[in-house]
Amino acid sequence: MNDRSIVRAPEPNRQGDWLDVYSPEGQLGPISPRAQFFNFAAIRGIIYRQRWLVGTVIVLALIGGLVVTLLTTPTYQANTKVSVKPFGQNVVEGQDVQQGYAPNQIYDFLATQAEIIKSRSIAETVATDLNLASRSDFLGSDIDEGRAPGMTDEQWLKAKQEIAVTALTDDVVVDVPTENWIIGIGFRSESPILAAEIANAYADAFVATGARNSVAGNQYALDYLKGQIDETRQRLSEAEQTSNSYARNSGIILESSGSGEEGLAPSTLRSVNLSSINERVSAARAARIEAEQRWRAIQRLPAAELPEVQSSPVLQALVAERTGKLGQLVELRQRYNDDFPQIQNLLTQIRSLEAQIERSSSDVKATARSQFLVAQSQEQALEAELASLTGERLVEQDQQVELSALDREAQALRDQLKALLDRFNQINSASTLDPGTLDKIESALVPRSPFAPSIPRNMGLALVLGIALAAGLAVLREVLDDRIRSLEDVEDKIGIPLLGHTPHVEATDLELLNTNPFSSLMEAYSSIRSSIDFAMPRNRNVIQLTSSQAGEGKSTTAVILAELFAKLGRKTLLVDADLRRPSVANLMDIEQPKIGLVEVLLGHVELHQAVVKGVHENLEILPIGAIPPNPVELLASQEMHDFIERYRQEYSLIIFDSSPVLGLADATILANLVDGTVFVLEANRLSLGQARNAIRRLAQAGGNMIGVVLTKYRALEAGQSYGYQYGYYEYGRDK
Repeated sequence: MNDRSIVRAPEPNRQGDWLDVYSPEGQLGPISPRAQFFNFAAIRGIIYRQRWLVGTVIVLALIGGLVVTLLTTPTYQANTKVSVKPFGQNVVEGQDVQQGYAPNQIYDFLATQAEIIKSRSIAETVATDLNLASRSDFLGSDIDEGRAPGMTDEQWLKAKQEIAVTALTDDVVVDVPTENWIIGIGFRSESPILAAEIANAYADAFVATGARNSVAGNQYALDYLKGQIDETRQRLSEAEQTSNSYARNSGIILESSGSGEEGLAPSTLRSVNLSSINERVSAARAARIEAEQRWRAIQRLPAAELPEVQSSPVLQALVAERTGKLGQLVELRQRYNDDFPQIQNLLTQIRSLEAQIERSSSDVKATARSQFLVAQSQEQALEAELASLTGERLVEQDQQVELSALDREAQALRDQLKALLDRFNQINSASTLDPGTLDKIESALVPRSPFAPSIPRNMGLALVLGIALAAGLAVLREVLDDRIRSLEDVEDKIGIPLLGHTPHVEATDLELLNTNPFSSLMEAYSSIRSSIDFAMPRNRNVIQLTSSQAGEGKSTTAVILAELFAKLGRKTLLVDADLRRPSVANLMDIEQPKIGLVEVLLGHVELHQAVVKGVHENLEILPIGAIPPNPVELLASQEMHDFIERYRQEYSLIIFDSSPVLGLADATILANLVDGTVFVLEANRLSLGQARNAIRRLAQAGGNMIGVVLTKYRALEAGQSYGYQYGYYEYGRDK
């Protein structure tokens, strides 16, 4: 590989706009896909590409549907209607013995009735009523041919009865209503008269079955209720005896014969005593707490400071008297000594008063302490009694739980017996009434036209099946066919940038469009030329055009691009490097020269002697003279490398038109020598695997992939309209 810098294709940014064509592991990396729930363009493309397959399958399906319709034996269907009343008509209470359907269960009820109509029991009734086992118009005139040898007449009649029942169940049709309570009963037969007869027989059998079921249901309810009443009475008597015996043995005495409040067990003597003692304990505890708090409050206070002492009238009188005596003592001491008899007498009286005051104050404190001790003793005695009654009550509660269960069982049996007696009386009074829940409202008429086959229905079904089959085959073909068709396939599946695309042009119109600079073809090539010009810097001016296979438009693209670059004033050298099947001279409509690239590389002539000038201004063409026997060695030679390096500065752009990639080594060798490779890919021709393999070979050889040019692009094949895809190329000119 040469040592010059190679211009790489755009690398991916954080959002993954482009991916490098060749990863370090040697795998092609696809560009981040465009996530779409429905790709309508792809669907349109599939429909267009597979239009002949889809059309053929649909036409064949319609023809098949028409043939089957014409060959099918006509079938007639007679219909009758039966009115169903889920709730019946209640004249007296008790007629709703078979009712109880919630509004949201009506449809289930009607569906159940439909299944009853289709049951074998109804079919057996119809077969018996119409004697179908002996009728050849129903079983067929050749029915006796299927009789087994040795079968008796009775056995054969029974076998024909089973055959008739099976035929009835197969051909009966029931319509379950969704907006009313009318069930449609139909029967299909090749005979319109027989279809009407059997449909009416089905309706009559169903109505009769409903009446029989109603009467049988009432009688069954009466018999069942009688048995339940007798059994419940016996169980109630046993439950009451068991409850009384348990209460007597456990010593449980109820306060009253009735129960307590709703949800509560009845009160007993122990529970009443416990409640009373509990109230007294609470009162005693409150009294003790009050006395204790009073004693704690005055225990450490001097007696004189007690509120009771200060507010006592007796003590206040003694204090007042002592005060008066003290006043007299003060007056006498002003005149006499303490030895004076009157002073001694006053002192004696004062001491006596103080002793009385002290005793009275002490008595107040002692009274408070005594009250506290008495309240404490009362509380302790009541708590002991409460503990004793609590233990007894806990034992009684366990016993009362069992007693309550026995009482509840007895009460439940009483309620059950009452409900059974009420229900029995209601049903007994209504047992002879027919609720009339089923009623035949319309008899079946002999049909005038066949039910099947129906040409519109069969053709519609054939059309639907044909479309489904055609769609499946089309999708299968698309899955197995991975050819590259759309512009998105290039970037999403191949993984390198798309430089542009050219529309599909018929060979007869190619020359005309090539000479018209405003044609859609030339406008497309102009866009490709601009993309290449922006992708390659001017100092990297040697590019190669190659493709996977021959005939993909590689040489045409090289010639037109060379002309477009030359028209821009860039001196361009177009080199025909396809040393196996050269085509540049033919495309340029010049005479096949005798000297060309091979002679220049071998040094036989100079470049200016071999190039063809004058075809277009600024464009020189180096064609192929003689085809060499060793094209690979010639392209890989040092002379080719020197040729590129020698004339790189002389020309603004050098374009090599090389050989295809697959099966040859020419393009891969040249890819390592040029500055960039443009891969030309024909739409709707090459498979994805072949294209990826070709690009992988170029990348592994060290080639710098500039991008892909998609040629012969068919917009309709890709699922887009031609006018939408190329209309902007024709802007500004008359169409």
